[in-house]
Amino acid sequence: MILLGKGTVITRDTDRPIIYDGAVVIDGTQIIDIGAYDELCKTYKEAEVIDAHGGLIMPGFINAHHHIYSALARGLSLPGPAPTNFGEILEGLWFYLDNKLTAPDVKASALLTYLGCIENGVTTIFDHHASYGETANSLSIIADVAKQFGVRSCLCYEVSDRNGVDQMKAAVAENVRFGKEAKKDPSRLAAMMGLHASFTLSPETLDYVKAQNEDKLGYHVHVAEGPEDVADSKEKYGMTPVRRLVEAGILGPKSIAGHCVHVTDQDVELLKESQAKVVHNPESNMGNAVGTTDILKLLGAGITVGLGTDGYTNDMLESYKVANCLVKHEQHKPYVGWGEVPHMLFENNRNMANEFFDTTVGILKKGAAADVIVLDYAAPTPLDENNINGHLLFGANGMYVVTTISDGVPRMIDRKLQGIDKAEVMNEVLATSKGLWKRLNP
Repeated sequence: MILLGKGTVITRDTDRPIIYDGAVVIDGTQIIDIGAYDELCKTYKEAEVIDAHGGLIMPGFINAHHHIYSALARGLSLPGPAPTNFGEILEGLWFYLDNKLTAPDVKASALLTYLGCIENGVTTIFDHHASYGETANSLSIIADVAKQFGVRSCLCYEVSDRNGVDQMKAAVAENVRFGKEAKKDPSRLAAMMGLHASFTLSPETLDYVKAQNEDKLGYHVHVAEGPEDVADSKEKYGMTPVRRLVEAGILGPKSIAGHCVHVTDQDVELLKESQAKVVHNPESNMGNAVGTTDILKLLGAGITVGLGTDGYTNDMLESYKVANCLVKHEQHKPYVGWGEVPHMLFENNRNMANEFFDTTVGILKKGAAADVIVLDYAAPTPLDENNINGHLLFGANGMYVVTTISDGVPRMIDRKLQGIDKAEVMNEVLATSKGLWKRLNP
């Protein structure tokens, strides 16, 4: 049993949003009590006390769209001219990279990503994977590392026509296989059917995917991320990617549509009617120069819009800051984003996760999963339930996280990793990345 306190508990529970001088009591994998530190110390005298040093005690962060496979590209420079558009970025970097990834590379990418998750207080992720150098069992490699680090993971493999029919079918088979594996550990693992995007998926492939999806997994797909996706769909099918995927039975209540940058008013209505979830990835969209998702329009239509990083970072507070600035910049309205973006991060991401995992995450209350973090943040001005998001926006980032507990297990205490040898992990990652880079630059 663990008693984590003393600090300011930010519960994300509307019934009791903030507890000053508070604590959280953990037994096994669940929170069993929450309240005043002094009272809980008297009640749970045998509990192991982890000192929060007066910091902010919060639920672990949730990343609604990640790309673990991109982790070993950090600092990578490839020969040839610099890409001039999104299509060239995909062809010259990401498709080229994932075609070279083998099992050791997948493991190293997962090690690096999940280490970053723990250090930034991220305890749940939705990942969209591709490693066409070695597809079979790649999701299980990621899942094994996820369980080692205690990060709940909803995984999928990116189905695409770009490498031919055999590779496409292997990707579908990997999704189907892992879907059955994830069912055996539903509080820690979840599965979706991963699809790249409309412009790399033929009608025959979509039909094949649906026929093979015997367990009715939800679909995780990139939608209208760049103008290429829209142009391809209109030219080949006479409709937008959103309409095509809705009419094909891909977008629905169990689906996640990543990005949705280039969507029309009619697309927004279709997304609403389909009940698909949308995930905004502000830094990635800016870095790829593809445009900006109109989150205000999507949210205003009643669509669940979450916040992800697209592999750009493991720091959800960083993405919160960028999303807040980006919506103001795009709308030329300094008063927007204050409520919408934290709603995406703290409420919509939680609601999405709770649809896929057999436990309650993203909230601190009795019976919820014991995914709890501590930020070393001393408020310089009054802090309450009405302005906590402002404190986080302007006063903290992911590296303010000093303690991470996931699934009831301390993974980091006072910035010291628990049961994880960082040097050993990084040595393995570096050795593997050197080999990968040699293959990428023969």
